Amino acid sequence: MRSYEATAKTTEEAIEAGLEALGVSISDVVVDIIDAGSKGLFGLFGSRQAKVRLTVKEQEDDPLADLLKDEKPARKPERKPAQPKAEKKAEPKPEKKEKPEAPKQEKKAEKKAEPKTEAPKAEADEAKTEEKKAEKKLEEKKERKPRQPRKKAPKAEGEKSEKAEKTEEKKPLPPKAPAKPIEKPVVTMIPNEEVTADSAAGKAQSFLKELTHLMGVDVTVDVGNDTEGNVFVKMTGDTLGILIGRRGETLDALQYLTSLKVNRGQEGYTRVTLDTENYRAKREDTLVRLANRMANRAVKTGRKVSLEPMNPYERRIIHSALQANEAVDTHSEGDEPNRHVVITLRK
Repeated sequence: MRSYEATAKTTEEAIEAGLEALGVSISDVVVDIIDAGSKGLFGLFGSRQAKVRLTVKEQEDDPLADLLKDEKPARKPERKPAQPKAEKKAEPKPEKKEKPEAPKQEKKAEKKAEPKTEAPKAEADEAKTEEKKAEKKLEEKKERKPRQPRKKAPKAEGEKSEKAEKTEEKKPLPPKAPAKPIEKPVVTMIPNEEVTADSAAGKAQSFLKELTHLMGVDVTVDVGNDTEGNVFVKMTGDTLGILIGRRGETLDALQYLTSLKVNRGQEGYTRVTLDTENYRAKREDTLVRLANRMANRAVKTGRKVSLEPMNPYERRIIHSALQANEAVDTHSEGDEPNRHVVITLRK
């Protein structure tokens, strides 16, 4: 029995790597999960890879193979009884040959000669009957011709009315309200020398510097404010994308923790937005393309399409991207953090 141990980030990836190494499919092996692995904190601290063992199953002999082989020759003797039937039919043939052939020919000649005298009369009678039938058919057709258009007329009118109803049903849908573009705030970056420790921007900067240092990531943290006082943070130097994570999960987690730190003990709420390596703008372009592709799928299949769970900002991008599409509508379903966008056809 062949076996192979494979390791990867997840058990699924480990199983796929083992199948490729063995050159078999999933139905040919027995999977034993040695270690399911762990993501750790933010996918960095305490992470552990998954480990699986794939064992190739032994090929068992098919018990039906011998039975099938035995059945094939057993059917042949069933066709043999057809031979004696042919012998029985062949036995009376010599008796017919013993009879003289001359009388047969004479009888046939007599039978053929008898109807020749009556043939002209029969043909004449048949011709007369055919002529009478043809005349009757012509008369019936002349009588029915004027009645046919009267019967067909109401049917044609009915068909036209049905077609008119269908065209009336397929009226164009009312136009949608004009799409409201997502307003991007105007951010003014604050020089590091002018950032005060007591301000919201100063709290966010100091918190992120300490947190990234503990994570072992060397980045520079720049902060800024918009006209409403919200905080915007740009981190540069993360060339490996450690601060972004899978689909921005790590960046969103850091943004949430920073927001808790900044708004702790304050009366009002200050929004905090984190960005690194221009990820937010790239993610927005990706979401717009995804929205258009899923809308086309909904139109082709005639069914609703549900997207993956997203945060409120990303859901707002999907709604805004499809607001100008006259063929589909969008709405959100579910509860946080599993709330997602659903694309449906307009009716």
